[in-house]
Amino acid sequence: MDHTFISAFVLLLLVLDPFGSLPIFISVLRGVSPERRTVVAIREVSIAFSVLLVFMFTGEGFLRLMHLSERSLEVAGGVILLIIAIRMIFASGGEIYAADGQREPMIFPLAVPLLAGPSAMATVLLLASRQPERMWHWVGALTLAMLVSGAVMLAADRIRKILGTPVVSAVEKLMGLVLTAVAVEMILAGLKRYFFGL
Repeated sequence: MDHTFISAFVLLLLVLDPFGSLPIFISVLRGVSPERRTVVAIREVSIAFSVLLVFMFTGEGFLRLMHLSERSLEVAGGVILLIIAIRMIFASGGEIYAADGQREPMIFPLAVPLLAGPSAMATVLLLASRQPERMWHWVGALTLAMLVSGAVMLAADRIRKILGTPVVSAVEKLMGLVLTAVAVEMILAGLKRYFFGL
C-alpha cells in the first residue's frame, strides 16, 4: 500500500489522534499553571517529534539488525493500529494517562506514549522502509501532523468548550472507524506481499 504526502499526513494524524486525546490533554495539563502550558506543550511535541524522526531515519537499519522483513512490519503495524482503532471506537481514554496534578509532565505521558507511542513508531518505520526514496515527504507529513497535534493540545480546553464533550467523542469514534479500515488494508497488503510476492 504505497502512500502519497497527503495520505501519509492523514494516516499520521489518525494515528496521533489529537482530537481523541483531548480529554487526556486536559487532564494532564490541568495541574500546569496557565502561563507554563504553552512551553510544556511545545516541549512535549518537540520530544515526540524527535523520537519519531529517529525511528523514521533508523527504520531500515533497525529492520536489518532484527532480521525483520517489510511484510512482517506491515502486518504488525496493521495489528497495532487495529487495536488502537478499536480502543478509539469502544473506549473512553480520558483517565488512562491522567497525571497526579502535583507536577509538570516531562516526556511521560504526553510525548511518550501518547504522541510517540507504538502505533506511531510502527507507522513511521513502515513509511520509511516501504518508500525510502520519499523520506523528505514523510518528514514533511510528520511535521505537519505534529503541528496539528500541538495546536490541538494548546487549544484543548477551548475546543472542548466550543464543541462539547459529545461532539469530541463522536469525532474520536469517526477517526477510529477510518483508522480501522487503514489497519485492515495494511494487514491485507502485508499478507498479499508475503503469499504472492507482490
